[in-house]
Parts: sequence; structure tokens; C-alpha cells
Amino acid sequence: PGCRGAQGRFAYKLLHDLFANYSSALRPVEDTDRALNVTLQVTLSQIIDMDERNQVLTSYLWVRQAWLDAHLTWDKDDYGGIDSIRIPSSYVWRPDIILYNNADENFGGSMETNVVLRSDGHITWDSPAITKSSCKVDVSYFPFDGQRCRLTFGSWTYNGNQIDLRNRLDTGDLTDFVENVEWEVLGMPATRNVITYGCCSEPYPDVTYTLLLRRRASFYIFNLLLPCIMVSFLAPLGFYLPADSGEKVSLGVTVLLALTVFQLLVAESMPPSESVPLIGKYYIATMTMITASTALTIFIMNVHHCGPGARPVPPWARRLILHHMARLCCVYEVGESCKSPQQALGGRGSRGDAGGPWESPREGEVGSEAGVCPWDHCLCHHDALLRNVGYIAGCFRRHRANQRRTGEWKKVAKVMDRFFMWIFFLMVFLMSVLVLGNAA
Repeated sequence: PGCRGAQGRFAYKLLHDLFANYSSALRPVEDTDRALNVTLQVTLSQIIDMDERNQVLTSYLWVRQAWLDAHLTWDKDDYGGIDSIRIPSSYVWRPDIILYNNADENFGGSMETNVVLRSDGHITWDSPAITKSSCKVDVSYFPFDGQRCRLTFGSWTYNGNQIDLRNRLDTGDLTDFVENVEWEVLGMPATRNVITYGCCSEPYPDVTYTLLLRRRASFYIFNLLLPCIMVSFLAPLGFYLPADSGEKVSLGVTVLLALTVFQLLVAESMPPSESVPLIGKYYIATMTMITASTALTIFIMNVHHCGPGARPVPPWARRLILHHMARLCCVYEVGESCKSPQQALGGRGSRGDAGGPWESPREGEVGSEAGVCPWDHCLCHHDALLRNVGYIAGCFRRHRANQRRTGEWKKVAKVMDRFFMWIFFLMVFLMSVLVLGNAA
């Protein structure tokens, strides 16, 4: 206890002797023409927030500054072997090292912590600081983007002839870094720059730490990208819906509204810049495709609902759509029929060919039945019956022709539906692969 009390008296005497004639306002050098060497080391402890819209990085740093104070030296043998003391930082001269690209409206500096003063005059000042720095954000590949945020430290009033600022290590210290859920830190290299500004002719050195960040894209993949891809693959199925269901256009409009909501969510978090994010381009391309598919659906529904008064299918359309494209898209039904085209055409031909013979026996039967009566008595009834049967047969033929014409237009609409469905499925697949390829 007596030794500890002696140490306390020596420390008090040392503090009194050191600061008896000391001024913290002047640069502590013996030769004023020589520059004072100041070393800087930055430890990144935590990334608090990355505001992409305002382009501001909020981080928690430990800043270590070290320099030599020529006026604060002592012989440790004269003070009981005391080699170092810890005193408030306001007692000594401190370099005015600040963050050049500070974006904090309050402009808060470092915390007022103690400094470690050694007997040879070396001073080490460790101070934690929560900094807000401006960072140029490039969201071209969002959510698979990476950012390069710079933290530039330098003296505000002392030029390079008065303070020679240097980085202690070639990189920032990341040993105590707390992992961020959104950003992955790839490195923090440090470089020393000497810049001559337009206001002054003297050089001003600074130390720039470049924080290399890469976004963890899992959250955005599962919440923004995958829903968009699934909704995009749902949109071409509108061509597969039957035209009589009345839901083809409704499905396209619903998908378009869903993508609009996702697009607004992305736009709210991105800065209003000219560079459109990669996921934004994908949304725009998908919305354009769905708009085109909805317009084509309306056109195809108009073709499907062609009435009996419509023109016959042109020969080129029958040859191109009903034969080649139907085989390509595996469409074999005609309207609501379950038969194949060959069977349907054969059935129509056989029934049409049998129409004449079917009527002739009826006429013969009528004649045979009328043969019982004398010819002069039944001739008027025979002519009237022939006219009625001919009228009924003509109506039946016209009805069958109208049905055949309407069925052909329905098949044209169905073939076009299947064709555009596969085309749009291919477009969605290629767009998805293109987005993932650019992300890689």
C-alpha cells in the first residue's frame, strides 16, 4: 500500500510538472519548420446502415491516432519508474483530423476519450466514432451489386508541411467487425494521397480507406425476384385458358398490377438516378411482355368469337395455321369436338356425300307410297313434299356450313393461343436466364 501511494504521489507530481508551462494550442515540435508525423489507423466495428436512396453510409469506427509531442517527455527514473499515464485528451494538443466526406447534419466528432502519454513523448489517442459518410451508390446490378465507399481522413487546417499524415497499415482493421445481415465486407484497403486544392498552394495529405461491400442478395431473391419470375411464368398461361371462360384478359391485368406493385417497392428504395437497376429492367421487360400478351389475347378472342356471318378462313391461313402450326403446337381439336382433324373432315365428307343418296330413297319411298294413288291425284302433294324436303336440306346445309366456318375460326384462335403461349414461355425463360447471367 505504501508503494501504491508513492506511485500516486509521483503521478500527481508528474502531471503537475508536465503541464505547468504547456499549451495545447500550439503544434508540439521543437523545430517549427519540420512537419509533425501523425499516423492513422481505422478499425471498422460495424456497418449500421446503408441508405442507398440518400447515398449515405453510417458506420461505427475506432480511430487511432499517434504522434510525438516534444514538450511532454520525462525521465521515468525521476518519477518512480512511471512509463505512461492516461490523461484527458483535452489536456494535450490534438491534430484536427476529420472525415472529409462527412454527411452528418450534426457534424459530430470523435468521443472525448483519454490519451496514453509515454515518457518518450509518444501519444496514442483511441476514440470511437459513429460516422455518416457520403458514398456514390451504383445500383445498376441491384440486388447483385457491390459498392465502394470511401472514408477520407485528413487535417482541416494543417498542410503537408506542418502535419505529415500517414496510414499505419495498408488496410483497415477488420478483426473486431460485427457481421452485417445485408452487406458482406470484402476488404478495406488504405491509400495515402497528397492533393493540392484550388484554394491553397500547399499540399494536403489524406488517408483514404475504401470499403469494399457486396450485397447479400438472398433476401431480395426470395422477396422480389422469385415472385416476379413465378408471376411472369403465370402470365403466358392466359393463352391456355379457354376463350369462353371470360378470364383471359382478367388474368393478364392482374399479373400486370402485381408486377407494378413490385416495381414500386424497388423504386422506393433506389436513388432517383438515370441508371435503372437490373431487377427494374427485368420488371419493365416483363410488364411490356404481359401488356403485349394481353393485347394479343384480346385480338385472339375476337377471332374466336367470329359468328356465322364471318368470312371463310383464307386459304393461306388454313394452310399455315390449321395445318402446319396446328401440328407444331399439337392442337387437334376443332372447337369443342373430341375428334382429330382427319376424322372430323372425313365425317363431314361422308355425311355430305351421303346427303344426296339419303334424300333419293326418301323421294323413292314417297314415290312408292304415292304410287298407290293415281298419278293425277297425288302429283300436287309430291311437288310440295319435294319443295319442303329441299328447303329443309338447304337449311341444314347452310347450318352445317356456318358451323364448319365458326369451328375453323375457333381452331385458328386456339392454334394462335398455343403458339403465343410457347413463344411467351420462351421469352420469360430467356429473360430470367439473362438476368441471372448478368448478375453472375
